[in-house]
Amino acid sequence: MMRAKKISEHIWSLKMWMIIPIHVWVVVDEDGVTLVDAGIPMMAKGIIKFIEQLNAGPLQRILLTHGHSDHVGAVKAILNKYEVPVYAHRVEIPYMQGDIIYPKRKKLEHNLPKQLSHPLLEDENGNLKSIGGLTPFFTPGHSPGHVVYYHEKDQILLGGDLFTSKKGKIQPPMSSFTADMIQAVKSSSIVGELKPKQLEICHGNAVLHPADQLEEYTLRMERKLGGR
Repeated sequence: MMRAKKISEHIWSLKMWMIIPIHVWVVVDEDGVTLVDAGIPMMAKGIIKFIEQLNAGPLQRILLTHGHSDHVGAVKAILNKYEVPVYAHRVEIPYMQGDIIYPKRKKLEHNLPKQLSHPLLEDENGNLKSIGGLTPFFTPGHSPGHVVYYHEKDQILLGGDLFTSKKGKIQPPMSSFTADMIQAVKSSSIVGELKPKQLEICHGNAVLHPADQLEEYTLRMERKLGGR
């Protein structure tokens, strides 16, 4: 069963439990409805039903934080209902469509069909352009092309698998699925730069004012990783 929760003026969180929680997010802005991440296949009906009941217009796009199977699982079923573009970072696309093996994995993952995904647009300096009321930021580490999405109006950061959380505290992403933990910890600095009111993550509950925890988290992780 999937649960929906309005977390800010423009954003809803949809959650399903499969041993661990899996969150996706629906964002409503002036140019329509955006889905951030697409969970697992069994979430597709619930996502479509929620968007229809929201009555804020049809889905305009799907944005992916990265291409792991628990973040793209409902994409194909949703596209049967809504013919919309799917975006991910250009670095991530060859991994998730099976051209390159993800780090720490043993075989290619064909998580989405080839030519289905579009690269997020970049300016001449390589910064990612805003889309659907959200600004993407490149945060590699958990996967090679991981990104987070910041909703500036609501000051909400949709963090994908940049972190997990426990009892309101930021925790590292799951190590067995993280390509480069040192890089993931470096990427966490985006929280200090943006200072969001709230951090949303896929596998865990929301964290309020995560920048207040960043220094302690970084030092703890550096000590842990330095002892390898």
